[in-house]
Amino acid sequence: MTSLQLLTEPSSLSSSNFIPFNPLYKTLTKPTTKHYPKPSPIRSVLQYNRKPELAGDTPRVVVITSGKGGVGKTTTTANVGLSLARLGFSVVAIDADVGLRNLDLLLGLENRVNYTVVEVLNGDCRLDQALVRDKRWSNFELLCISKPRSKLPLGFGGKALVWLVDALKDRQEGCPDFILIDCPAGIDAGFITAITPANEAVLVTTPDITALRDADRVTGLLECDGIRDIKMIVNRVRTDLIRGEDMMSVLDVQEMLGLSLLGVIPEDSEVIRSTNRGFPLVLNKPPTLAGLAFEQAAWRLVEQDSMKAVMVEEEPKKRGFFSFFGG
Repeated sequence: MTSLQLLTEPSSLSSSNFIPFNPLYKTLTKPTTKHYPKPSPIRSVLQYNRKPELAGDTPRVVVITSGKGGVGKTTTTANVGLSLARLGFSVVAIDADVGLRNLDLLLGLENRVNYTVVEVLNGDCRLDQALVRDKRWSNFELLCISKPRSKLPLGFGGKALVWLVDALKDRQEGCPDFILIDCPAGIDAGFITAITPANEAVLVTTPDITALRDADRVTGLLECDGIRDIKMIVNRVRTDLIRGEDMMSVLDVQEMLGLSLLGVIPEDSEVIRSTNRGFPLVLNKPPTLAGLAFEQAAWRLVEQDSMKAVMVEEEPKKRGFFSFFGG
């Protein structure tokens, strides 16, 4: 894991012209010639004093999938995508869920989607007209494949999505750094279409047996399709349930799936509020724990890094009155 070196050396503090302020008496004291010692460097785990170094060739086409629905794929796509944009990278998020798209709702861009990929393929509009640019971060763009209640042409499939990714690479505005594909639930034709142009994958799962079974199945399908760079995000983790042995720990999930860990997202009630407002967690001020976890996951995604899971100690079992007698 990378380390941060944050230097706090204010030049004005070490100067002899510094006049300290006394808030108790609201008066200024006379200047003194005392020299303040330089503070020692503060070291932390995160690296917020520098921009992460982009690893790999651009554009990096990343599919965010899970197999099971409701584990947080779309939430992960929205928050990781905006985190990458805040780090200074150009991002295009593609909502590949053609029947039940929701990424525009989480981003608050549902009223600005006028054209989709279907209109681009039919020749009704240009590709740049279908791209919706976020007003908050101009280097983040959204692209929807179809509108709700509309039918896709029968010829739309993996080849059409590959053509779309190639068109994004060759556009006049420049090639984006990241192309995030929000994969639909299940392993049917929509899943096959979404993973076709990708060269790496982020698998989102929750620590329950149903999601882990589907995640294990999806991992095998991704490897069969030639995607070897697969990392995992464990969502909706509750340490209180892990201590009480009512939920599997992140270490157990990692041992079952055998994947590199990209991030651990704690359970946060702010997710529902941000979803209903169309305001992603990473934009909240002050930030929430889940929002910070998404930012850390985006940082690791840029540098193709991973994290290590930490064991959560179990709570000691309660001892009753008869335990003194061996009961």
